[in-house]
Amino acid sequence: MQRRTVLKGFGLTATAAIVTTPAFAQGAGGAATAPPSSSPWPSPQSATGSQLGHCRIGNGPAVCVVLHEWLGDHVNWESVLPYLDPARYTFVFTDLRGYGWSRAMGGSYTLDEAVSDVLHTVDQLALTRFHLVGHSMSGLVAQKIALEAGSRLQSVTLFSPVPPSGFRADEAAMKALNAVIDEDEAAGRAITARTSSRYGAGWLRRKLAIAREASTVEAKRGYLTMFTSSVISGETHALAAPMHVVTGALDIPFYRGEPLRNSFALAYPGVTFEIIDDAGHYSMLETPVRVASIIEKRLAGPG
Repeated sequence: MQRRTVLKGFGLTATAAIVTTPAFAQGAGGAATAPPSSSPWPSPQSATGSQLGHCRIGNGPAVCVVLHEWLGDHVNWESVLPYLDPARYTFVFTDLRGYGWSRAMGGSYTLDEAVSDVLHTVDQLALTRFHLVGHSMSGLVAQKIALEAGSRLQSVTLFSPVPPSGFRADEAAMKALNAVIDEDEAAGRAITARTSSRYGAGWLRRKLAIAREASTVEAKRGYLTMFTSSVISGETHALAAPMHVVTGALDIPFYRGEPLRNSFALAYPGVTFEIIDDAGHYSMLETPVRVASIIEKRLAGPG
């Protein structure tokens, strides 16, 4: 009973999904659905050497580096793009190894590697100071970047992040999470639970397509190990940049409950919190106007 309770808390039980998962066969060549004929991403840069793939949008003086989650790459952020102000801000949407524009870039998929990759890319782009946005899995990456970047980092905004105490998963939970990688039904349950089962089949089809197209299976497995075995430690109280944590009221308890808030407050005494009442785990897809305004408010703040 206790094991089932833990799995339910992670949104991984069979009863977590109310919406029927639609068929989404990948086949030998990958996802069955065709990509859109036109892209909203102007001149994306594929990964080269140790520089991550990325796309720069806007020409404003304040620069923001944006990272992604485990079941999605930069595509998760497409709905937000129309609501950003490219005259005031510059956004660098960045894909980690094995994802999106960095899909061909293999690696060990560790936390230290991801942090090093992002900082190297920032250096290559000659970004002396920058803001940082993380989502879910990359919330853990963003926290460590924040501690290592020092005065270069102006602010960090985390959407539904893995807390500094990490995502601790026992053997049963790891088995269920690996099933998310391999089985559309399991992925559908996880996605549906993280949005309180409130959306229809069209939503699930779209999010599954993003999840399957986002990365290699190797990268998903590698980063799964990363975010279930890593914690943020050290001089977290010394973080100078303001940190803002945004959670969705419709997410699973792990990503919105008191343990998450307490973990952040203990590690970062100056952290602030915000709740989006009408969103779950994927607020950039569910409430893109709100997400754009939250990010730009942080960019316009002191620092």
